Amino acid sequence: MEALHDKKAKLLEEIANRIRETIIETLVEAGSGHSAGPLGMADIFTAFYFHILNHNPKKPNWEERDRLILSNGHICPVRYVTMAYAGYFPLSELKTLRKIDSRLQGHPHRTSLPGLETTSGPLGSGLGQSVGVALAGKMDNKKYQVYCLMSDGEQDAGNTWEAAMFAGKNKLNNLTALIDRNNIQIDGYTENIMPLEPLKDKYESFGWHVLEIDGHNFEQIVDAVNVAKAVYEKPTLIIAHTIPGKGVSFMEKDYLWHGKPPTREEANVALKELRTLGGKIQSEHQ
Repeated sequence: MEALHDKKAKLLEEIANRIRETIIETLVEAGSGHSAGPLGMADIFTAFYFHILNHNPKKPNWEERDRLILSNGHICPVRYVTMAYAGYFPLSELKTLRKIDSRLQGHPHRTSLPGLETTSGPLGSGLGQSVGVALAGKMDNKKYQVYCLMSDGEQDAGNTWEAAMFAGKNKLNNLTALIDRNNIQIDGYTENIMPLEPLKDKYESFGWHVLEIDGHNFEQIVDAVNVAKAVYEKPTLIIAHTIPGKGVSFMEKDYLWHGKPPTREEANVALKELRTLGGKIQSEHQ
């Protein structure tokens, strides 16, 4: 992966802000869906699809592609929007989110949309799926990397820890997992529902190399993935601290926005904020 120079970092900022705007527009059109997680993960998805991943939108089943597996499938609006901007399908198709017969369902369906590695929805399944893909890659002597994106709330699921133990035992150094540490889940704040800390120590005890980053800092995101590639004796976990609802002031850090879309009026306020931010980003980069 090439180094992230200032010009590219600024471009990624602009793309991520456009993605946030489009997430809001897409959710309003659908009339249902999740807001906080997708907005919070926009920077990470932008970094992966526009800088980190070895992939080809024109050849989504290319054998040597890196595999990106989304475990917490309910944040799929950010994945769909990012994939559309990356060229996997037309932006106009985003208007079909959650509609009958749409390829863009409320949870990703692998056989419906090129570029999806798994069908996701049941929380806690993604790391196990990723471990299987990573183990298969090693058995087949493939060079691709496997990336698993998870929520912090789904660390409550026991099968996540079975997969973590297996990955550590088998030294799956071609596997990098990333936890969206936004501290919310549908019923409240994670540390009130089921405390997760010390999260770093838990994964390290299972044989993982663990990094912690600001999930809105592109340099830190890219640097962490580069470090993960340089670790040869174990899998790597990146704990990415993010702000749920990032970019929209009335959504930020509010767990009530975990699982609902904005109304048209709320969307207008959100879009005004994001467009103002987009203008500032562009002026700073000129």
